[in-house]
Amino acid sequence: MTDSPDGTEVSRRRLLRATATTVSISAAGIGQASATDPDPAPAFTGRCSEATIRPSMGPCDGASTDACDDDHPATLELQSAVAETLEERYPDASALADAGFKPYFDTLSDGEDGWSHWLSPEYVGDDVMLDPGRPESVLVDNESWRSIGVMFVATLEGDPVEAPTVFEADDDGFAGPVRRPDAGEPLDLESERDPADGHTGDGHDHHDDHDHHLPDRDDGRCAPWHYHAGLPGRFAWWFYRQAYERDFEDGDLELPCRTPCMMHVWTVDHPEGVYAHDAPPAEYRDLDPADPADGFDDATPGEDDLGWAVLPDDVGPDRRPEEFVPGW
Repeated sequence: MTDSPDGTEVSRRRLLRATATTVSISAAGIGQASATDPDPAPAFTGRCSEATIRPSMGPCDGASTDACDDDHPATLELQSAVAETLEERYPDASALADAGFKPYFDTLSDGEDGWSHWLSPEYVGDDVMLDPGRPESVLVDNESWRSIGVMFVATLEGDPVEAPTVFEADDDGFAGPVRRPDAGEPLDLESERDPADGHTGDGHDHHDDHDHHLPDRDDGRCAPWHYHAGLPGRFAWWFYRQAYERDFEDGDLELPCRTPCMMHVWTVDHPEGVYAHDAPPAEYRDLDPADPADGFDDATPGEDDLGWAVLPDDVGPDRRPEEFVPGW
């Protein structure tokens, strides 16, 4: 998810206001809750030793960028397959809404470089990872409303798992999706990090928003997976699970200590490469606006930014993030 502020004073004020409170979750506001529901007010950090208020991220266990070259045959094949999926099936926000994708707009990534995550409950909950035809999330440019990449999420049937290797240096192409029999072990988002993998669990092993470097091991693999331990990323995943997956119905109301493992594949030019964490700057997008979409509050791509306010009623959540965190 987005864990990088856009640098504006407004966004910093939003973040600082959010740090002064706790997430005030009303399960009844998302759906019907009973009097026996657990206390819906978890703190932002508390039990999570590595969690931070400010945006932060870290490499997942086994992450590596040693073989992650934009010109590698596997990268070219994977990026091409993703581009084909976006062009033919999910070219813009309207197509994503029609296909059942659910949006999340981070107030820390608004402005002229604004972009949003559109997540598919179906693909997050299926039994396959790294499938270019079934991306867990599509990344959308908020000005043109056009898709600009995908975010793969290491989940199987909705449960976080260890992230797989994308390819090895001597591979002659992308090996294809990873299915449950070949997948890693389940991942506990509440557990401490493994000190042997460079994570001390003391809150200082991951990177602030300005430092997204993944480990560059000499192991001949490409596995550019990261997790978010900062509040914006953790809250985004929590909000998706509550608003769209309805985790509150099972009494699960706490913020996770970190997100599942995630990785981006950009289909537009990017100065930092295909697998870069942040979205490409606005000047690298240069996209024609999408066609006007029915039901989007008469908003016009290219003139009106894509955001919560323009969503059709059947696409957006019942409650927006600022209703859970005042000042968000």
